[in-house]
Amino acid sequence: MSHVAGLGAILTAIVTPFDDDLNVDEQAFVDLMHHLAAHGSDGFVVCGTTGESSTLSDDEQMRVIELAVQNRPEGTSITAGVGVNDTRHAVHLTERATALGVDALLSVTPYYNKPNRRGIIAHYTEVAKATDKPIILYNIPSRVVIDVPNDLLAELAQIDHIEYVKQANNDNLAQVDGLGLYAGNDEIFLPTLELGGQGVISVASHLVGEEMRRMVDEPDNRAEIDASLRDVYAAMGVTTNPIPVKAALELAGHPVGALRLPLVEADEDERAQIAAVLERHGLLASAGTS
Repeated sequence: MSHVAGLGAILTAIVTPFDDDLNVDEQAFVDLMHHLAAHGSDGFVVCGTTGESSTLSDDEQMRVIELAVQNRPEGTSITAGVGVNDTRHAVHLTERATALGVDALLSVTPYYNKPNRRGIIAHYTEVAKATDKPIILYNIPSRVVIDVPNDLLAELAQIDHIEYVKQANNDNLAQVDGLGLYAGNDEIFLPTLELGGQGVISVASHLVGEEMRRMVDEPDNRAEIDASLRDVYAAMGVTTNPIPVKAALELAGHPVGALRLPLVEADEDERAQIAAVLERHGLLASAGTS
């Protein structure tokens, strides 16, 4: 299906482009997906955090997922973000995305209502009943308040269809029995590969996907490549994701529009920091790349 077994190693958490009226720009989405596939991406996580799922309506979310499935570049996988903090709603989104023909589903730990351990198990048990596709658990305590420890991840792995974890708590990074491991932050891609993990669900691969692809294909050069990309990883964190990556794509010649409130566009200082990094890597549109 992809360059490597399963869903692939470089899964880009693709942005959702908007037009001037902040409606989904369908053509820009399809064009970006094909550009990324030609530059290192094995697959796409659609309507995740980076895709601004929290400000998409259900119908918009399903339309973007449908676009991805219908227009997928050959050999790439499509993973749909379907996680919300209401179990019934999460089940509904999981059912709809499954029916659209996705390869996998990304399901984030319920946020804000702060379920306890038994509640998390009950939540994922119900979500898993709603699909026959692989589920990637998404542990990101910086956004959802709750950290899912590795012993609980191992317990969740016993539920049918729960097959992977996107680990966005760097301190928890470890192989978990029964789960394939994806780095949830670009800066832990290297140690994830060294642990034998599946790969990364990446933001930086919008810009440096070919280099990240080389980290998979050229094990002896991983450390050197990773060191050369540290400034890109940092630039994607100058403010809340996906503000920096949308600014970076514009600067690199791939306009993807603004962001829906409460997210706002990068300010002058943030854009300057991002532009400086892109210039160092020869990625600015004015430097002849697009």
